Amino acid sequence: MSKQSDKDKITALYCRLSRDDENEGVSGSIKNQTEILQQYAAENSFKNTRLFIDDGFSGTTFAEVR
Repeated sequence: MSKQSDKDKITALYCRLSRDDENEGVSGSIKNQTEILQQYAAENSFKNTRLFIDDGFSGTTFAEVR
């Protein structure tokens, strides 16, 4: 088994829709979670981040945003 290099690793940031905030389009809850996660990742020097959002998808079919 080969060792994975740090440049190949990602930090997954995962946002999930709150049942209390089911607006059409990207919800306010998702926007807030995204900002909080991205800020935390930046402040803690997490590299190669990928944002995953579960807003109207099931937990098994979520979409990568970036």
